[in-house]
Amino acid sequence: MNILVRYRPAGGNAKEISASVEAAVRSGELAPGDQLPPVRSLAAELQVSPTTVAAAYAELRRRGIVTGAGRAGTKVRPAPPVTTRGYLRAPEGTRDLITGAPDPALLPAIPARPASPAGRMYADAPVSPRLRALAAERFTADGVDAASLAATGGALDAIERVLAVWLTPGDRVVVEDPGHAVTFDLVAAMGFTAVPAAVDECGMRPDELAAALGRGAGAVIVTPRAQAATGAAWDAARAAELRETLARFPAAGLIEDDHAGPVAGVAARTASPGRARWVNIRSASKSLGPDLRLAVVAGDETTIARVAGRQALGTGWVSYQLQDLVADLWSDPAPIEHAARVYAGRREALRSALAAHQIAATGRSGFTSWVPVPDEDRVASALAAAGWAVAPGRRFRIAAPPGVRISYATLREDEAEPLADAFARALATRTARLDLSSRGRGAGGGGEDADHWRAERERAGGQLGEAGGPQQVFDRAGGVAGRVGGGSGAAGLGRDRDPAAGC
Repeated sequence: MNILVRYRPAGGNAKEISASVEAAVRSGELAPGDQLPPVRSLAAELQVSPTTVAAAYAELRRRGIVTGAGRAGTKVRPAPPVTTRGYLRAPEGTRDLITGAPDPALLPAIPARPASPAGRMYADAPVSPRLRALAAERFTADGVDAASLAATGGALDAIERVLAVWLTPGDRVVVEDPGHAVTFDLVAAMGFTAVPAAVDECGMRPDELAAALGRGAGAVIVTPRAQAATGAAWDAARAAELRETLARFPAAGLIEDDHAGPVAGVAARTASPGRARWVNIRSASKSLGPDLRLAVVAGDETTIARVAGRQALGTGWVSYQLQDLVADLWSDPAPIEHAARVYAGRREALRSALAAHQIAATGRSGFTSWVPVPDEDRVASALAAAGWAVAPGRRFRIAAPPGVRISYATLREDEAEPLADAFARALATRTARLDLSSRGRGAGGGGEDADHWRAERERAGGQLGEAGGPQQVFDRAGGVAGRVGGGSGAAGLGRDRDPAAGC
């Protein structure tokens, strides 16, 4: 636990106290994970009411700068929206399996382009005719209604714009758990409450979605394929189940973040037909490169009109030059199909190598795999010492059991076995059996782990109480690795399935 010793907030009212904390975060005096003073002690020090300090902390939580953690205190969020967002980085001298980017060697080369007009003028349509025609054809082929389209500066820009026209601060948003860490940060920064829903090998579980929507969530963000933490992907049956579940909550908005698109390695699925409020987002980042800041968004007419209308008052539009470049690159299937085959080979090599050590690993699609472990920091540290940098799962989960995320986009097939050998050694350095009763993780447990559970409840907006405690969350998610190098896998994820065969 990080104890605050470097900085004490100042101020005589809630506005001044919150501004003091924000300034300290912006300047680096307060770092991610640093703990703020307890409400009553700071109130006594500043000679203000505890209610004043509580209001300041509540404002900081609403803006996504801090996270409340019950008895464990209030801490600065991992990526507060007042500084340049930092991505996890691999330690020097290690093989980088942390970064979730595509392999630069598999991205199509940007072609030389002939001289062209200046691009769009003010009165032109916001989506270029070439990109609109191409995107409409692709969406339609995948069962997505392409009548209304918008272009945004990437998938996260699209998510932010859609949530802004659907919700108001304080509303709840269902997110995948484990899931996309930056999406968690965005939801918090916009003043919404993230409600976690567990995933399995086929994506968000319908029962978890139903429970979350039943508690009043106004929107849900799902990843149909290439799920950011686990590589989960919908099959036809899961898409149908989610569609049926969503039909019981017609007012909820549906955001489908199909960020990997044609390099995901599995077919596209959608649960959008029949929805009143929905969008399906196709980003260029994974198939063409993160620096091409563009996504095409299909959605219901009202949502797309509102997104485009608000965009027109700010940035105006995404450059036609960029839109037509993306259309050119997406129009040539050969490099993209080659990349998809290479990623699939790397994915299967990794899962097979881990399975040989009886290590359960997820990943039916995309670039990432999740391995459940009892102590993610210890395993990640042991792997780093062996030259392999993987990400501890804490950054990607809210109430899900511990795990580590492996980003294998650049992992050559001949590297899979050495990595799996190192992983097995990392697990074997200490017994991997998680003894819940001895560590106080039962529903009525106390001590540090009980405080951790209370913290996770509050991070999730207090919406996890129905679970009854950490043991129930583990049970709902399907358990963790039950022995050294083995186990059932996170969220009931199998390790011997053929991705092409569905779930």
